Amino acid sequence: MRHDLPNPGWGPLSALPGNPLMWVLILSEMLVFTAFFALYAGQRALDPALFNESQHQLDPVLGGLNTLVLLTSGLFVAFAVEAISAQRIQRSRQWLGAAILLGLLFCLIKVFEYTSKFAAGITPETNAFFGFYYGLTAFHFAHVVFGLALLGLVSWRTSTENVETAAAFWHMVDLIWILLYPLIYLLR
Repeated sequence: MRHDLPNPGWGPLSALPGNPLMWVLILSEMLVFTAFFALYAGQRALDPALFNESQHQLDPVLGGLNTLVLLTSGLFVAFAVEAISAQRIQRSRQWLGAAILLGLLFCLIKVFEYTSKFAAGITPETNAFFGFYYGLTAFHFAHVVFGLALLGLVSWRTSTENVETAAAFWHMVDLIWILLYPLIYLLR
């Protein structure tokens, strides 16, 4: 889709970067995560002691490291958008590659965290908090994996619209983690 041509079929979505269908997906995913966050908050209000005690078994440093890794990856994706806007395709691909590497590092850290919890006997069935911990972070993890596949695809099929579309999704992944990290790891 060229942005210099009117797109009367999408209304306000046509002003957003990338493909408007991605924005429909992003908005729907944000609604799903909002519902999960509200459910988490409700359950936490019912048993704050259990949630606080369980939270202490998480490693906020690992979660913080993952936050830094994911946000840096998002910065690299923004640089890729800037590069493709300047018709610097190779530079855009390099930034996308760097973002993918950091996304993979995020996944590696998360798998390490899951593995250590399972080794300690902490599973989704341990209690309500860990059910939410695994459920929310695994759902986010699935979005990271999808985002990595999308970044890989647009690295291969590099165009302004493709990079902007993938960037929009990747930034949603960042935003969800920015909300998820303090909610699960820090807020008491």
